[in-house]
Amino acid sequence: MAEPTFRAPKGTRDILPPDSGRLRALIGEFARIAELSGFGEVVSPMFEDIGVFLRLGETTDVVTKEMFDFLDKGDPPQHFALRPELTASICRAYAEHRPVPPWKIWYEGPQFRYEQPQAGRYRQFTQVGVEVLGADDPQVDIDVIALGWEFYAALGLRQVELVINSMGDASSRPAYIDTLTAYLRDHRDELSAQSQVTLDRNPLRVLDSKRAEDQVVIDAAPSMVDHLNEECGEHFAVVRAGLDSLGIPYSMSPRLVRGFDYYTKTVFEFVGEALGGAQNAVGGGGRYDGLVEDLGGPATPGIGFALGVDRILLACDAEGVFAAPPPSVGVFVVDVTGGSHALDVCQRLRAGGVGADRAYGGRSMKAQMKVADRSGAPYAAIIGEDEVAAGEVTLRDLRGDSGQRRIALDDLVSDVRSLIQN
Repeated sequence: MAEPTFRAPKGTRDILPPDSGRLRALIGEFARIAELSGFGEVVSPMFEDIGVFLRLGETTDVVTKEMFDFLDKGDPPQHFALRPELTASICRAYAEHRPVPPWKIWYEGPQFRYEQPQAGRYRQFTQVGVEVLGADDPQVDIDVIALGWEFYAALGLRQVELVINSMGDASSRPAYIDTLTAYLRDHRDELSAQSQVTLDRNPLRVLDSKRAEDQVVIDAAPSMVDHLNEECGEHFAVVRAGLDSLGIPYSMSPRLVRGFDYYTKTVFEFVGEALGGAQNAVGGGGRYDGLVEDLGGPATPGIGFALGVDRILLACDAEGVFAAPPPSVGVFVVDVTGGSHALDVCQRLRAGGVGADRAYGGRSMKAQMKVADRSGAPYAAIIGEDEVAAGEVTLRDLRGDSGQRRIALDDLVSDVRSLIQN
């Protein structure tokens, strides 16, 4: 076989059936759960003025290394970037449209980051998520975390761990950062070369290092929760009490800082224990009480999460849950009279709400039956000259042991619907 002239770009891939159907089913399940909690969908542009994403933090890898950005063809050209995440876009939309708070929205779609591809992480990757803007009540934090927990449970995942932390706020964090910076500088020579660079740019990000040589220093570092002011401490206590009351297990992770500079107070992460290794996060989020204001809107508290669909599906594979949905074709029509009768029968079935497919090219009965078997359809409707003369079809069970029988063409839709429902 000749090599293809072109391939999907590095870090991307084609999602083919049945995997595409599984992806769509997962997004549908997320939509169902989010909408039961009063969230409505927002569909945002896949690219924005690059300034929207610069607010994520000029020391974050997403901003400094990973954005796909480009100049458009205007005069003068405008600098755009493909969205590396959706929270900033949602906050820009809030600042632009000023919906009545609290604004509860969910989203799904592709994000883009120029990074080294790895298991469950691509340069184009799909996320689902929620955001709540305009409410600083810690009860909102609890609801948001519980929604994510419920979603994983609905997929059948049982080996997901929730870890939480508090990042404090603008009044309590500076003193902590000073304490942390002094500690890390005292242990600078014990850190990896990469973390030494990070220390000079953003000391908090050192805590996010997964490198083995950094762990001894990180484990002994000062904790943010020990430096919270009264307001942040009370907020975090309410969140923890709410999770306890719902029976949602969690563990404290004082080193959890997430990947963006905009987080305040509650931060959390969902970890897929079945994945093993360092790359096992299947989602996370937190509160970001200043991002809307940074984007030109009013001072607006917010909280949300983003869940990585590709990593979630790997976790489902590891636990053996959430298989691809069954084929949508209920009947494969086999027409050995030339093909024109298959056209009519397929249309009858589809109009009656039954998925139907057929073969083309006037192929033999044997060849068409092979295609019918590959289609995954549970039944075949066979049309020969005898069936045409009698106004009937032969309905054959392709997956069970009920054999075949002749039925009137006018009864085909109702009979098949009855069989499929049973």
